[in-house]
Amino acid sequence: MSPVGERFFKYQGLGNDFVVLDRRRTGSDIDAETSRRLCDRRLGIGADGVLSLLPSEKGVARMVVHNADGSIAEMCGNGLRCAVKYLVDHSGERPARIDVETGAGVLSCTLGYGEGGVVEVDISMGPARLVAPNLPSGATGQPFRDAPVPGHPGLRGFAVSMGNPHLVLLDRPLEEAGHLGPVLERHPDFPDRTNVEFVRVDPDGLTVVVWERGCGLTQACGTGACAAATSAVLAGRLPAESWLRVTLPGGDLHILVPSNLSDIRLRGPVAFVFEGVVPDLPGR
Repeated sequence: MSPVGERFFKYQGLGNDFVVLDRRRTGSDIDAETSRRLCDRRLGIGADGVLSLLPSEKGVARMVVHNADGSIAEMCGNGLRCAVKYLVDHSGERPARIDVETGAGVLSCTLGYGEGGVVEVDISMGPARLVAPNLPSGATGQPFRDAPVPGHPGLRGFAVSMGNPHLVLLDRPLEEAGHLGPVLERHPDFPDRTNVEFVRVDPDGLTVVVWERGCGLTQACGTGACAAATSAVLAGRLPAESWLRVTLPGGDLHILVPSNLSDIRLRGPVAFVFEGVVPDLPGR
């Protein structure tokens, strides 16, 4: 079903911006071309992705994340905060917590309120997995942990799944993200492509630049912050069981990594940007 004439809502979490379409009544999702048109920053609304909210028997809604290139991401931490703010601020209620179904499972979200309704969301992101089908370990059965990256001499990384795949590079220059990120995104050892984190370990946290699969460089990436914090803990560079600062180009997130990696927690801000009606957009 075409979204022309449909109401849309624009949200952002640390500058990582999304178009939200509430399709809980119709239950129909959008296609890849529609996502590309909506996300186009010159010819469309402009966004890093589209969040399609569909009916769910397991949560308030099921969130499908459509990247700017039309591909689908299993999970997006910043996107989930945006979806949660939309769902709660349009519900007429002020719950302490809601559950949302995602491609990474049903995730529990604790809400922080301010003058603008929901202003902060604390998400139980589920486990960080070191062995998963979307990682190199899917083929080998062995965690890719501080391991050499094949085809890139001198490059070592951690492969972590937060539902979606991540290749985390500790102590890599942040400015490498723009040229090395697109190459590593399509590394053949990651069957579904991968997000790539370039990480500087600071005394009190991390500074991270993310090349997002299907989006490119973005202002922030929630799952990327979780994967980076997990890798720093695994490397013994930062402590487990503590809230860790992760600074991205758009601002700070805070991540808690339990020692058994069973349920990573993410806390960060979220804001409404604007709303409107989807026009008849030209194709790319």
